[in-house]
Amino acid sequence: MKKLLAVLVIIGVAAGTAAAGQPPQKQEKQQAQGKVYIPKEVKEPMMAGQAARQARLDIPFSIFKNLFLPAQQAQQAILFFKAKNADLGFAAAVAPQIADATDAAQPKMHARLNLFLQFHTVENGQPVKLIKEIFVPATLEADQAGYDPEAEAWYTIGYPLMPGNYLASLAIASQDLKKIGIQYYELSLPDAKSFTQALDTTPVFFMKGLKQEAAPELTPLLHKGLFAYSVLKITPSIDHVFKVGDALDTFFYIYGVQPKDGGKYDIAIDFEVYEGEKLAIKFAPGAFDNPLVSLPLQLKQTLLIKKGDEERTETRDLPAGDYTFVIKVEDKVSGLKGEKKVPFKVV
Repeated sequence: MKKLLAVLVIIGVAAGTAAAGQPPQKQEKQQAQGKVYIPKEVKEPMMAGQAARQARLDIPFSIFKNLFLPAQQAQQAILFFKAKNADLGFAAAVAPQIADATDAAQPKMHARLNLFLQFHTVENGQPVKLIKEIFVPATLEADQAGYDPEAEAWYTIGYPLMPGNYLASLAIASQDLKKIGIQYYELSLPDAKSFTQALDTTPVFFMKGLKQEAAPELTPLLHKGLFAYSVLKITPSIDHVFKVGDALDTFFYIYGVQPKDGGKYDIAIDFEVYEGEKLAIKFAPGAFDNPLVSLPLQLKQTLLIKKGDEERTETRDLPAGDYTFVIKVEDKVSGLKGEKKVPFKVV
C-alpha cells in the first residue's frame, strides 16, 4: 500500500530538532543579555499562574487534547487548542491595486500573533524544572468571503520531549504584547522501554488527510486543522464522527514489541467494531512487520440474509449509530498482548 509505505519511512526519522526564534521587538535587548525566548511581559504572568493553573484570557482559547508519537528516543508531543476568529484578531489584508480585475486574488484576512510555550517537569502535581521554552511567530490567513468572526477553529503545535510528566504553559500574544492569553495543560509521555509486561499504543486516531513533505519540519510551527510529524502533515478526525460509507483510516504506534533477528517485527492485530456488547464488524486479522500502523478499514458489514429456505450473504455499509473500535495486538516474538478501545459515531 503506497500510503502505508510513505508513513512507515518516518520511523527512522527524527520528528525534528526544534529551533526557537526570537520576537523581533525584543532582539536588541536579547543580543545584550543572551538568548531569551519569552519576554518578561509574557513570562511573568505565565509563571505567576503556573501553580494554580490560573488561565489568563485577554485572548480566549482552550487546549482540549494532546497526542504523542515516537521521535527516535523522544516523543513528539502535540498540543491541540481552539479559538474564535475574532479573538485571534483577524483583519482585512491590504491588497495591491490590480488593473485587470480578472487577475485579482481572493481578498484575505490575516491574524499575526506570537506564541510562547514552556515545558516544565512535574513532581507531586507541581512544576519543578524548566525543560524548554519556545517562541513561535505565526501569521494566519482566511478568505475574506464568508469570513465569520464567531467561527471557531482548532490549531496544533508540537515539540519532541523525553519521556516524563510535564506541564505545558502556552501563551498567545498580540504583536505588541499588550493582549495575552495563557493556558496550562498537563501531559505524560511514556518511556518505550517500560512496556515489559503488556503492549500499549500511542493514542489511536483516525486520519482524514495525509500529505508527505520533502523534508521534516525542524522548527515548530503553528498549524491550522492539521499537525506535523516529521515529513508528514496529518489531518486527524477530532470528533470521531463519520458518515455512512466512510472508512476508519487508523494510525497508531505499538509500544513493547520486540524485533526478530534482522530488525523486523512479527505483530498480529485483530480489528473489531462493537455496537454496545454486540460484534458489528470483525475484520480479517492483520500481520505487521513494523510497530507503526497506518491502515484504512472500510466500515462494511457482511450480513447473513435468510428468506424462507434460502440463505445468502450481503455486504452493507455500517449504519448510523454509536460504536467502539477495538484493537487487539499480540507480539509473536515476546508473547505480550495489549488491547485498545476507541469510541466513534456514524451519522
